[in-house]
Amino acid sequence: MTLSSTPDRQAALPLPPGKIVAVHLSYHSRAAQRGRRPEHPSYFLKPASSLAATGSSIDRPAGTELLAFEGEVALVVGTAARYVTVEEAWDHIGWVTAANDFGLYDLRAADKGSNLRNKGRDGYTPLGPGLIDARQVRPDGLRVRTWLRGELVQDDTTDRLIFPFAQIIADLSQHLTLEPGDVVLTGTPAGSSVAAPGDVVEVEVDAPGAPGAPSSGRLVTTVVEGRGDFDPALGSLPGVDDRQREEAWGSREAAGLPPASEEAAPTSSPSTGGPATLSPALREKLLAAPVAGLSQQLRKRGLNNVAVDGVRTSRPGAKLVGTAKTLRFLPNREDLFRSHGGGYNAQKRAFDAVREGEVLVIEARGEPGSGTLGDILALRAKAAGAAGIVTDGGVRDHAVVAGIDLPVFSRGGHPAVLGRKHVPWDVDVAVACGGAAVLPGDVVVGDDDGVIVIPPDLAEEVADAALAQEQEDAWIAEQVEAGHAVDGLFPMNEEWRQRYEAAQRTDDRP
Repeated sequence: MTLSSTPDRQAALPLPPGKIVAVHLSYHSRAAQRGRRPEHPSYFLKPASSLAATGSSIDRPAGTELLAFEGEVALVVGTAARYVTVEEAWDHIGWVTAANDFGLYDLRAADKGSNLRNKGRDGYTPLGPGLIDARQVRPDGLRVRTWLRGELVQDDTTDRLIFPFAQIIADLSQHLTLEPGDVVLTGTPAGSSVAAPGDVVEVEVDAPGAPGAPSSGRLVTTVVEGRGDFDPALGSLPGVDDRQREEAWGSREAAGLPPASEEAAPTSSPSTGGPATLSPALREKLLAAPVAGLSQQLRKRGLNNVAVDGVRTSRPGAKLVGTAKTLRFLPNREDLFRSHGGGYNAQKRAFDAVREGEVLVIEARGEPGSGTLGDILALRAKAAGAAGIVTDGGVRDHAVVAGIDLPVFSRGGHPAVLGRKHVPWDVDVAVACGGAAVLPGDVVVGDDDGVIVIPPDLAEEVADAALAQEQEDAWIAEQVEAGHAVDGLFPMNEEWRQRYEAAQRTDDRP
């Protein structure tokens, strides 16, 4: 069965779809590429006005950059499904076809999760051109392939799904009725990337192992430049950052970005020029330098209020070094929690956005009477490569969190959830954690003595000074062990200083 082609408008389907449901992440290959594997399927809706047929064009608004294509298997519901079992689910699918779940990452920030603006635009859901009878194929026997400018860029099969189609259909049916004609977009495999005006993107779904090897045929979409005159008085404007570029292109390398581990000196915090990073060499110095020594060096430079008071490590002996990503909680107020506590709130956004080498620093006003994170969020931070977490509030699932290979500093365990004491409010802002001011990009170092915050432009200097002081203190300890009195030795007077320097010259002699 072939879908009629109306190049600039909606694709024809057996029945008009009442809804288009899309799965966020469902292929193992895509999860590996993104560095996160969801525990359960999650979904968003696309409007019927986003449908298009093969041969249609798709607009990338002028001035935007990140139009991403996602080749997918589309399931078309044949008979109504409500509270169906996994065993019954496939019987309610009438047809299978190809889909391209386009998204404009430039418009993602304001409604990430709902995806309305970036994935719901006119023409952003091409389907077709042909329908495969679901009775002719196995749900785990399908293949989806995508070509960009004639080059094969996606190639995966449905036996490598995290969530099989039957599970997705059964799960959806326990929350809403899937009606005849409804379309379910089942997620994209690795290889999704960015298309530009003039590019042609093709998607095909087939069943190579089924009799006759049925195929949807090639779904062809051409990218053109569209209007970009967004009215700033009406809503969110397009904007991108390197995180969006990395996710849209599929990797930092594909996006033309330097590797995350590339050696570079730390930059200033956002207030003076963007998020900070640590070079591997500086990170090693900070790992070797004790917090007490770093604190001493900061005090010598006039910085006395750098300690995050009242927090203790969940993993004695573990060292914490990274740059700050911040999350702020307000005191709980019922109306504010109703508006900001549910859904994809600031807490979830912060844990989803934390990057490799960052320390998530949480302002909880020193309130220990509620958890500010639990085991699931700690695992999310670890999977993202976070360097650790610092909160001046409580931690749920405290023993489990302590068993995760991630330094977490807190005021201890508490079983209550956010709504008891806190409202998750905002991210990437200046916060007050344990009495210390922390800006995004500040350098955060913790050990068994506690946690301190270092301005990025001083990090190298105080690390070098702290390590030099450690070497000096080790020599003093040797003299004390040898029986010398501490008077004049600790701190060293001029005589002992000369002895120390002479000993260093001897030790440095080849």
